[in-house]
Amino acid sequence: MQLSVVVPTLNGRERLVLCLDSLAEHAPEAEVIVVNGPSVDGTTGAVRARDDVDVLVEIDERNIDVARNAGVDRATGDVVAFLDYSVTVEPGWYEALADALTAPASAHRASGHGPAAPDVVTGPTRRASPDGDGSAEGPERSRLGGRRVTYFNGGNVAFTREALDAIDGFDEFLVTGGGRDAAHRLAALGRDVAWLPGMAVRYDGRGDPAGIREPSLYADGGERTRDWAWRYRSLTYRLVKNYGARSCWRVCRHALVDAAGALVDVARGESRPSSWFGNGRDVVVGTAAGLRTGLVARVRDRSPRRNPRGLSTRSDRAVAVYDRRG
Repeated sequence: MQLSVVVPTLNGRERLVLCLDSLAEHAPEAEVIVVNGPSVDGTTGAVRARDDVDVLVEIDERNIDVARNAGVDRATGDVVAFLDYSVTVEPGWYEALADALTAPASAHRASGHGPAAPDVVTGPTRRASPDGDGSAEGPERSRLGGRRVTYFNGGNVAFTREALDAIDGFDEFLVTGGGRDAAHRLAALGRDVAWLPGMAVRYDGRGDPAGIREPSLYADGGERTRDWAWRYRSLTYRLVKNYGARSCWRVCRHALVDAAGALVDVARGESRPSSWFGNGRDVVVGTAAGLRTGLVARVRDRSPRRNPRGLSTRSDRAVAVYDRRG
């Protein structure tokens, strides 16, 4: 197995250094590809000064799915992993991944004999806790449209090249939720996503109480805010694109739950009624936009992969590439 690791980053130089250090220690065999958004914190110089990064790709878009696809464009491995720049890999991460996605197991599955090997693997994200042990989420699964969907953390996941090609990478329309969209499309194609407890990464929580970050959600030096319009545009888009307009009832269910939670905040004096109405307006606007664009996307790509803005649709993501591979 040849592993390529794609690490998208945006203004996260200090965290990125720790991530790359952990990769060098625990997965020295991996091909490492850093995809740098329009950072202004010296990320380019810091990465180019290292000899353990094989490729640095510079892009000018604040979209994590564009960054992921730009990394895949340069990856040569038959397995491609994606890591958030703000995590470090734990001991055993590489071994757990390799044991699950070895080439002989995949060939055995393809021959029609024995248990199926997974197409995608993911694992826990441990967060720092006062006792030092850390906490980690478990696997998240749901059943929708007759499919059993296993979600994954887009900042700690590995695909076989075959599975990644089958879904044509990530959908670049999405600013957030690209990993969940990919999980739906993998389920539609009958691709297996396996949860590996040993494939763990650690996030120490410094500087970001909300948890793992999506680089596309941050301005230079900005803080994370909940953009309700984009949240519901993304949710509606990916559900309608993958399951049709009949899935809108799920969007309504999410909206009712969020509205009820926001009302509780108003009752407690933690939020203003004007904010509740403003957020409600954003939800309606985002849902309407997601419905329209989701229907258009469903028509544009009628195949099970449902990815009209995927990996194969463009080749101009990179504005500069520094490749040490020769």
